Amino acid sequence: MKNIAILGSTGSIGRNTLEVVARHPERFRVSALAAKNNTDLLERQIEQFRPKVVALFDGEAAERLRKRNPSIAVCEGTDGLVEAATLVGVDMVVSAIAGSPGLIPTYEAIRAGRDIALATKETLVMAGSVIMSEASRQGVRIIPVDSEHSAVFQCLEGRSMEDVEKIVLTASGGAFLNRSAGELAHVTPAEALRHPNWEMGRKITIDSATLMNKGLEVIEAHWLFSVPVEKIGVILHPQSIIHSMVRFIDGSVIAQMSVPDMKGPISYALSYPGRFGNVLPTLDLARIGELTFREPDREKYPCLALTFEALRGGGTMPCVLNAANEIAVEAFLNEEISFMDIPRVVSETMAGHRPGSGETIDDVMHASEWAMKRAAEIIMKAETR
Repeated sequence: MKNIAILGSTGSIGRNTLEVVARHPERFRVSALAAKNNTDLLERQIEQFRPKVVALFDGEAAERLRKRNPSIAVCEGTDGLVEAATLVGVDMVVSAIAGSPGLIPTYEAIRAGRDIALATKETLVMAGSVIMSEASRQGVRIIPVDSEHSAVFQCLEGRSMEDVEKIVLTASGGAFLNRSAGELAHVTPAEALRHPNWEMGRKITIDSATLMNKGLEVIEAHWLFSVPVEKIGVILHPQSIIHSMVRFIDGSVIAQMSVPDMKGPISYALSYPGRFGNVLPTLDLARIGELTFREPDREKYPCLALTFEALRGGGTMPCVLNAANEIAVEAFLNEEISFMDIPRVVSETMAGHRPGSGETIDDVMHASEWAMKRAAEIIMKAETR
């Protein structure tokens, strides 16, 4: 029986994880659930899975849950997330809290010796050196849940990294794949949230439309697989059937394919090194007909170039990129800036940053706080022009 804690249980990854767990009650026990502020859904999850610890990041939401369920002990804030992530007896933590709030509890879970099913990009983008070093010290396994990194993980299984020429991450292109760069100035949040293939949270869906999501995955792949930026590429693949590929020095390419459904990589992370049966529908390539690919348009997707720039800049620069993007995406969703202002805000924030080493969590958190404040100032100045 594997005891698991789910950070972000009310989000898309968390809900899918609980679906997988519910199919295998003989294999898993849900020991802890943590969410941001969705008390209604969390209450239903508590009733079904009976966790030992419940946490809400939002203090007001935690108080609402306590009043409605006085018999349930509810933790709150970052400390509450850490309590859920480090609960004694937990074997694996599913880290699926979007954005920077997931960093500290994931780090503390690693320090406590818990294996991590990693579904949040920001943890490695912000603090890849710290996270991977600590995981190595503690003998902790980090198994990727992102479909792209899960694909690479599967393609590399049992193979030497010396034989790898390039990791190629595939991208759907998001909601605006077939629009030109000139058409994007006036698109609305509602349009940007209409992803053609995947059901995801609001922030990650916007990141998919800007291709920032793929850029963050490049940074994540750098840390997960210990490869230099020169050995990571991105290609657009609108069908989202090939989730990523690895090209080897002999010219051969191994790809992982499946229908686009997050229960696939979630199931693999939970069952590793084995596999569950009947997780996804059978892939019918004859019915799909064709798989297509194209190079990303750098003018249309400037966020992608910014992520490569941040990775080459090193230190705390990827953390600053991530923090500025969080603020810019929130501002776009609130209709405070335009879609194409997102990369402008991120670029201007990065331009004003002198990278620190990023070798401690404190370094990372200070850089993140600085970047969020700076990005907000840039947005405010734009609004007053």
